[in-house]
Amino acid sequence: MTTPSTRRSLFRTLVACGSLGFTCLAAPAVAQAYQCRLPGAVEIPQIRPDAPTRRLPVTGYTLALGWSPEFCKGREMRAADARQCSGRAGRFGLMVHGLWPESGRTWPQWCGSRRQLQARDLRANMCLSPSARLLARQWAKHGSCMTRRPATYFKVTRILWNGLRIPDFDRISREDDLTAGTIRTRFVDANPGWPREAIGVKLNSRGWLQELRLCYDKRFMPNACDRRRLGAQDGAQAKIWRGL
Repeated sequence: MTTPSTRRSLFRTLVACGSLGFTCLAAPAVAQAYQCRLPGAVEIPQIRPDAPTRRLPVTGYTLALGWSPEFCKGREMRAADARQCSGRAGRFGLMVHGLWPESGRTWPQWCGSRRQLQARDLRANMCLSPSARLLARQWAKHGSCMTRRPATYFKVTRILWNGLRIPDFDRISREDDLTAGTIRTRFVDANPGWPREAIGVKLNSRGWLQELRLCYDKRFMPNACDRRRLGAQDGAQAKIWRGL
């Protein structure tokens, strides 16, 4: 069992590695956000729990990376999704949906925190997760079960993201006979040493790429996903929408 004090120690170690510029995980990546501009000001959304609190021992983590063109299909004119989908703030490819704690067959959630979310915590990350509401919800639902400070949660998320090399999904989308296994292979090609079984591929009901779910153990090392997070099997036919 990972105790709260142990989790805080692991977070401090990971944050220290990133802030000191050490190569804790891998070389920095080029984020898939084209001409992204940070907003001048950010309002803090009001987030209310929509499910019961679950305070559980943390056994691992999931870094969920959403494929923005698929999310934005049909949402280009919606005011609530304007930053991510209208194109006025930039064009987004793979973006961070959230960093989630895991606990066996379920997950901790809505743990609460005495620390107030600050506008600067949101603004600094809006080229990585282009929605203030998404960022605020991820902290309230998931981050509050991992660390006491919102800034620490977002910093650890950035360190994990910057430890990845993101494949060219535009090029991958044009491959013949594309499968979920191809997507895993291209991720491993870009990140040598990543185990294929630590890469979850979520396809929607029509077979389009919706999300990657990268699985870590409780020390933030890549670890095999369980069936729930692994998603599509290697042989599943896949498509990737390019937003055209």
